[in-house]
Amino acid sequence: MNKKSINILLVEDNPGDARLLREMLSRQVSFDIELTHVASMSEAENHLAKDAVDIILLDLGLPDVQGLGAVRRARAAAPRVPLVVLTGLHDEALAEQVLQEGAQEHLIKGQIETRGLVRAMRYAMERKVMEEALHVKEEALFVEKERAQVTLNSIGDAVICTDISGNITFLNLVAERMTSWSREEAEGRPMAEVFRIIDATSRETTPNPTEKAVEQDRTVHLPSNCLLIQRDGSEIPVEDCVSPIHDREGKAIGAVIVFRDVSVAQAMALQMAHSAQHDFLTGLPNRMLLNDRVRQAIALAPRHLKKVAVLFLDLDGFKYINDSLGHPIGDKLLQSIAKRLVTCVRGSDTVSRQGGDEFVVLLSEMEQSEDAAITARRMLEAVAKAHSIDQHDLHVTTSIGVSIYPDDGLDAETLIKNADTAMYQAKENGHQSYKFFKPAMNVRAVERQSIEESLRRALERQEFALHYQPIINLKTGEISGAEALIRWNHPTRGLVSPAQFIPVAEDCGLILPIGNWVLREACRQAQAWAVAGLPLGTIAVNISAIEFRDEHFLEGVFGILKDTGLDPRSLELELTESVLMKRAESTESILKALRARGVQVAVDDFGTGYSSLSYLRRFPIDALKIDQSFVRQITTAPDETTIVTAVISMGRSLKLRVVAEGVETEEELAFLQAHQCDEAQGYYFSRPVRPEQFAKLLETGIPSGAVHSI
Repeated sequence: MNKKSINILLVEDNPGDARLLREMLSRQVSFDIELTHVASMSEAENHLAKDAVDIILLDLGLPDVQGLGAVRRARAAAPRVPLVVLTGLHDEALAEQVLQEGAQEHLIKGQIETRGLVRAMRYAMERKVMEEALHVKEEALFVEKERAQVTLNSIGDAVICTDISGNITFLNLVAERMTSWSREEAEGRPMAEVFRIIDATSRETTPNPTEKAVEQDRTVHLPSNCLLIQRDGSEIPVEDCVSPIHDREGKAIGAVIVFRDVSVAQAMALQMAHSAQHDFLTGLPNRMLLNDRVRQAIALAPRHLKKVAVLFLDLDGFKYINDSLGHPIGDKLLQSIAKRLVTCVRGSDTVSRQGGDEFVVLLSEMEQSEDAAITARRMLEAVAKAHSIDQHDLHVTTSIGVSIYPDDGLDAETLIKNADTAMYQAKENGHQSYKFFKPAMNVRAVERQSIEESLRRALERQEFALHYQPIINLKTGEISGAEALIRWNHPTRGLVSPAQFIPVAEDCGLILPIGNWVLREACRQAQAWAVAGLPLGTIAVNISAIEFRDEHFLEGVFGILKDTGLDPRSLELELTESVLMKRAESTESILKALRARGVQVAVDDFGTGYSSLSYLRRFPIDALKIDQSFVRQITTAPDETTIVTAVISMGRSLKLRVVAEGVETEEELAFLQAHQCDEAQGYYFSRPVRPEQFAKLLETGIPSGAVHSI
């Protein structure tokens, strides 16, 4: 042991004994001593709670605890610190008990001399170093008799300990399994009786390796071709490492043998086969195993006169949870959903995870198609219930598509594909619903795929353009701003409605680059008009939930403003209520950052989202946009204009601009003006027009009372 400073805690109530021990320790030269002396166990516990020590010297006769109680309290207070027990009696039974309780050494007062004390401390320090090495490296194993209870189950290793006579004192769980001997049955038996090994070639008994390790006082190994004969006579190929166990004086007192089943490679092959067929996160069958089971179900269905159903599930709202709370929470949510889905089906059915937030369920041997509907409804309900994960009550729903064999396909691939197609139909119809596959759905699926493929090339081919719809100040009749609206001029389809391609862009991840292009182009155009002496007021740009939640959102907005030179006060971002209300804390910080730069924020389609209005006071918002469905009620349902008047009144009381969308008639305009609505846009004033046409409107203004179709 290198010379170093050792912190020793002496727990001794006899001042004379304490002084004697201090003097003895001061005479040794192996290491520097820092000795702390306390006279009771309570003082010792207080000290150990605050300060680290290397060794504890413990008297068993303390004023507040006696005998083994002192050992137990010391071990409880510092379980990893070596303990040397001091007693005034020569009691072998007591000595054995304190060692069993976890002490590393037992010394008798009056018989202690400096060398013995130093040797005991040296042994204790070496023991501590070995334990720390075991904790750090995990692969190194130094077994002491006092630590025989440690089981080394890592990498499947088995551990057996013996005493100096070669009789077994300990088996870990892996050793019990490999030898077929329980620990209770094996203890006290000769090593050769429990650990029977033979040469695989000659079939002769191999000499006991523990005897060789003890005799030669070194680590030894078995020959590489040894077989372990289990209690029932079966054989396992093994390899091992045997090391002697020493007492405090370095004398061999037994041996420890660590061995492993070298046929583990076969087990690993089986495990790899399982992993290849099961999802690593949920443990459910994966795509490959599901396909195989669907094929089996299809093969059996005709002879049993049964049907087979495939349900394709996609979670609604999972991406938001995964992005906002992190992947660990998202993974636990997927595991929770997987467990619930399994409870919804029979043991003969299969629930599989396809990847991401998609699951596919096989219902084999159904009597009728309605059975699939019953299961689908059960799954919708099970998934929708709150999931309590890491102190979060998480809510998600699912959309389910159902296909039936033989009606909707004669093979696994077709059934799964058609169930997937039906799932998209369910999702488009409002989420948390199920749809059975119909052939007409394939036409829509092909159409959607075609749109996605074309979208991926639309940006680079410059197929997008922005049109601008004027926003009118209802007091002055002047143009106070414009809303930028994207248009896609497909080379073969012509103009594609945003209602067709925006949802596809959001699903396939293209909304971020497309949204970035829209914002940049709108800012560039607004600045160009300003430079040309055509001040616009504000340019309004719609921001999707995916864009708003992107970690680079603020950086992108401010970067575009800097690049284009547009005054931030001229930019207004339109966000829906549902976007604002998700993750309220982060929403508030983002809105405050925008407000600090002068960027304005409007709530788009106001009244169609969350019913809670507390965010209007909490968030820095500049304007409310009344959804056109409410504006239409002015003429179609005059008795149901309460929402419009309420929004206008609310906006005025909160000092927010109120903008009415979709104004198409003079009657609607008159109503809005009578109720002091601030601004409006719609076909009554102008359709969305190309930049050059909008520039003319800025020059001439909107003719009073005219409906424009430019």
